[in-house]
Formats: sequence, structure tokens, C-alpha cells
Amino acid sequence: MSRTTILVLVALGAALAGFAFSSAAKRLHDDDAAAETSAAASPQTASLDWRETYGSSAEQLVFSVDSLTIGRDGWRARLGLENSSSISFEVNDPKATLDRSFGLMLFSTGELAELDELNSSGKLPAVRPAASYDPELPAILEPGASWEGTISAPGALVADSWVRVVFGTLVAIGPPPEGLGEQIVWITDGTYRLRE
Repeated sequence: MSRTTILVLVALGAALAGFAFSSAAKRLHDDDAAAETSAAASPQTASLDWRETYGSSAEQLVFSVDSLTIGRDGWRARLGLENSSSISFEVNDPKATLDRSFGLMLFSTGELAELDELNSSGKLPAVRPAASYDPELPAILEPGASWEGTISAPGALVADSWVRVVFGTLVAIGPPPEGLGEQIVWITDGTYRLRE
């Protein structure tokens, strides 16, 4: 089955063409009146079972999101990351900006067209970065290795917004195989609408 996927590639120098990833924050609602009437999402848990891949079947990364829980004082997501490629990746590069962290992005719709448009115009929403990882992310994800765990952070999320999970930054150690980028930030196709 063919899937439309979005991948944000951050070039090392000018050698790699890809999408531009903006560090500018985009407000979910553009006018102040909408922002003033925003309500925090109520406590809720969603079983998501998302599994998305990047690359060919022989050289790929697998991103999974099992569940998302919104509490009164924060959120947590159960994730998995698998390296089914022939090279190693540095995970969550300490030099990465918050816009390239593991975390959540909030959108006004669940449409891929919105994600594509915001990405191409350099107006992606700011990442709500994870504050803790359990267990810790590996510094290096070797070929054939995987990580499963929970990311979480304090803070309310806006009700009626659509959540996508962000995995990043993954930095190739050495030349990547054809079809894989040197630096990868993955934003899920899957979305979940937050209830009031």
C-alpha cells in the first residue's frame, strides 16, 4: 500500500536538496480572538498503533506511535524507532534546535495538504519538545537496533487541534544509502484530534 509521507530533510551544506525546515513558530490560530477562546484539552488517552516507514524496504527507518495520553498537567506518548538500514544514526543530536527535537506539533487540521503547505512555506508550528525520555534515547542507533519508550512533557495542549508526533534529529554516520537523507526529522502522517 502506498502512503503519502512527509519528511523534513535538513541539508549538511548545499549538497542535499530537500525541504526547508523553519525554526519560526507558527501560531495555531492567527487572530487574537481565537487564541483568547482556546481551551485546554481534557485528560484523554488514544491507542494509535501508527507505523510509518522512510526509505526502501531494504534500507529504511521505522517510526511507530503506540499511544498518546493527555493529563491535567502534561502529555506523554509511547513511541518506537527502528533502524532497518545498513548505517548508524546519531539520535537527538545535542546540537539540534528545539524545532528538531522529539515531541509534538499542533495543527489546525489533520490534512496532509496543510502539513505540506506549512512545510514548503517555512511556517511549521513550533515543536512541543519532550522533556523526558523513559528509557533514555540511545546516542547512536546501530543497524538492526531499535528503541521503544515514552516521551513526555508538562503543559497543556489546545483542544480541537490535531497532533502529529515529531522524531528528530537523526543524523547519518557516514554516507547514507540511496533514499535516506543525512539529517532526518520525521513528522507523522498520522494525526489525532484533541478533545475538549
